Amino acid sequence: MTIPVTRRRENTRARLLDAAAQVFAEVGLEGASVEAICERAGFTRGAFYSNFDSKDELFLQLAAAVAEQRITTVRARIDEFVKSGTLSADADPAELVQRVMDSGEDDRLSVLLMSEIRIHALRDATFAAAYLAQESALVSSIEGIIQGIVDSGLFALRVQVPAAAQILTVQWEGCMARGVIAGYDGEQLHRVGAEALARVVELILAPAVPPVGEKRPSA
Repeated sequence: MTIPVTRRRENTRARLLDAAAQVFAEVGLEGASVEAICERAGFTRGAFYSNFDSKDELFLQLAAAVAEQRITTVRARIDEFVKSGTLSADADPAELVQRVMDSGEDDRLSVLLMSEIRIHALRDATFAAAYLAQESALVSSIEGIIQGIVDSGLFALRVQVPAAAQILTVQWEGCMARGVIAGYDGEQLHRVGAEALARVVELILAPAVPPVGEKRPSA
């Protein structure tokens, strides 16, 4: 069931999501009970269930919010680099990816959250369907970013846009998960993640070749 969202309800949902993130960081997905989340947010169970059908829905929304924040930051930085001329055909991929992906946030919480959500999806078919729909929306957003880079005229792809989005997503998530397992701190996690993405970017991007008689677009 989809619950209509008013300004007041939007604020309540935001507080519940913030509380869920805090509780999850302390005790994990299974240990983060509705009661603990409500207590942390300062709401009753009634307030919780007037905003979310279940704890599963809340954590899917939390994961979506974390991912969307990252996507929004990446999109804004790429747009800025295109306008300033920083994104150019001869730019160093590793340096650019590092600057694009460095959000200043500690990604360990999001890595832990997504890892536990995937495990839950493996065990629950209903939850899995919702998770796959959310993942598809995330990949579509990444496709849009990649298409924007291609449309800038600076680069061409060696693979189709959907394949590029899938490759980058899998590489980023896998590398970040391994980094968390290895005990990396936030700075180390960003560095190894950016380096891994840069290697893939070098494989799938190529300088755009303008038609005969035309010059490559300049920033």
